[in-house]
Amino acid sequence: MRVAAIDCGTNSLRVLVADAPAEPGQGLVTVHRSMRVVRLGQGIDATGEFAQEALARTFAACEEIAAILEPLHPDRVRFVATSATRDAGNREEFFEGVLSRLGVTPEVVSGDEEARLSFLGATSGVDAGDRERLLVVDLGGGSTECVLGDGSGVIAARSVDMGAVRFTERFLHSDPPTAAEIAAAEEATLELLGRVEEAVDLASVERVIGVAGTITTVTAHALDLPRYESERIDGALLPLPIVEAAASEIVALPHERIAQLPYVHPGRVDVLAAGAVIWRTLLRRVEELSGGAVRSAVTSERDILDGIALDLAVRKM
Repeated sequence: MRVAAIDCGTNSLRVLVADAPAEPGQGLVTVHRSMRVVRLGQGIDATGEFAQEALARTFAACEEIAAILEPLHPDRVRFVATSATRDAGNREEFFEGVLSRLGVTPEVVSGDEEARLSFLGATSGVDAGDRERLLVVDLGGGSTECVLGDGSGVIAARSVDMGAVRFTERFLHSDPPTAAEIAAAEEATLELLGRVEEAVDLASVERVIGVAGTITTVTAHALDLPRYESERIDGALLPLPIVEAAASEIVALPHERIAQLPYVHPGRVDVLAAGAVIWRTLLRRVEELSGGAVRSAVTSERDILDGIALDLAVRKM
């Protein structure tokens, strides 16, 4: 069976076409994977609606994806929309535009479902014991999912409205951001992590796995890569001081300098600092609550997109 998973977040639109494994226990076989930065969530935090230019970018990307899917003939297609779409007052316009171009209606998933799919994808390449407690952090453009689980699946999860695009628009207005702006973003991160802690026992975490563009880019910076190299980023295990130092360096850079880094996607240049603030603040908090038990973080290239595809491959229709 061939499946096509499409993940539409606040900042990016991604597609994965994969073949289901021939035997149980094997991973999906990737046929095509690509990303387009469409910034669908542009201004939505302030207006409550999708901007027309953001819809135009997203619909153009959908047309490109339709052209990709046509010769690949997927048996099943699922289009998952997350944080930005949950907040939009004019989302019906978005639904109709996607349906007319891709022949599939976007599915707006709940925070719990988003967490489940993120955990499924992020842990698909991790050999974890049944008892090891993993915290998957999916740091997106509009929201962050914190999912605690082990070898048997999800134990607890919480999705909160903090992400690279949302926090850039709320707090980081200068280039580079001022100390006061950074402090405001850190304070908001800690406040929202308080909501996470109501549902997720961060003190019990034994390993942190980070996914999505901010985290993979911070990892690339920490590794000082000559270009974006997925094979070196995926599975990278870095001590927390190294991750925090890399995040801090990014936060201090102006956009012009960030754009010159060879592993930074152009669509992330202006929002990367906000994501880096969230990531380093979250890691410091987990380290504190775990009593120092968590001393490193793993980066995974597998995320909610892989979870959508895996779930679609085994779903009974």
